[in-house]
Amino acid sequence: MPPIHESQRVAVIADSQNLYHTAHSLYSRNLDYEAILEASVDERELIRAIAYVIRADSPAEEDFFDALRDIGFETKIKDIKTFADGSKKANWDLGMCLDAVTLAPKIDTFVLCSGDGDFARLCTHLRHEGVRTEVFGFGSSTAEELIDACDHFVDMSENEEQFLL
Repeated sequence: MPPIHESQRVAVIADSQNLYHTAHSLYSRNLDYEAILEASVDERELIRAIAYVIRADSPAEEDFFDALRDIGFETKIKDIKTFADGSKKANWDLGMCLDAVTLAPKIDTFVLCSGDGDFARLCTHLRHEGVRTEVFGFGSSTAEELIDACDHFVDMSENEEQFLL
């Protein structure tokens, strides 16, 4: 596992939907994105922080998007799609992976804030490319294959007062 040092260039990618649903189902609380960003960067050099969000026409969501930007996240917003049968879908997985692979040559450490096992292959790929991978998630809902695929896992459940509002 590559060591941590203060001159590392870090990119942070937050899977906001995954984090939101997990925090609400486990704790009925919101996340402290400022604390997550601070812990993710850990006094290293932040190159880019991106939060991937879904616009679902909820009244407070624009305030949330503004708050993310004020904290230091770039927001990438996707509108939720409603299909003829009434089902809804919005997924950032491919966009997140493409952004991470594009950022890889410019960073030393990639921090993924998500528990989604679909990102295990991304972590494996980035590690193969020489990028340190760290995952911030809630242990009980983070896929085992994602934990196994990264260099370092931070279980936010172990310090919920730090990471939850």
